Amino acid sequence: QVQLVESGGDLVQPGGSLRLSCAASGFLFRIYPMDWYRQAQGKQRELVATITSSSSIKYVASVKGRFTISRDNAKNTVYLQMNSLKPEDTAVYYCHTKFTTSGADYWGQGTQVTVSS
Repeated sequence: QVQLVESGGDLVQPGGSLRLSCAASGFLFRIYPMDWYRQAQGKQRELVATITSSSSIKYVASVKGRFTISRDNAKNTVYLQMNSLKPEDTAVYYCHTKFTTSGADYWGQGTQVTVSS
């Protein structure tokens, strides 16, 4: 059974930092790309960052230079280091993967990040 469990969300002041973690289980983690999405209240879910099995990385323009995605295949975990946080980063952050062979999508339950003074 595929499971993705996020943690690390919190209330933080503007300019602060957080590190999100996503612990994966139930599949061969190291061969699949992993993504972080976010959804702010009243807005569509958006792709924030992607890391492939070969650690090729992409970011949405709004987080480039501030966020860093990484993965630890030994721990079956993907991370999102978020620095210089802004109020507009406030959202529920979701971990995601997609099995390209079957087309199946898997999501975590989400973790709330609130950036406010």
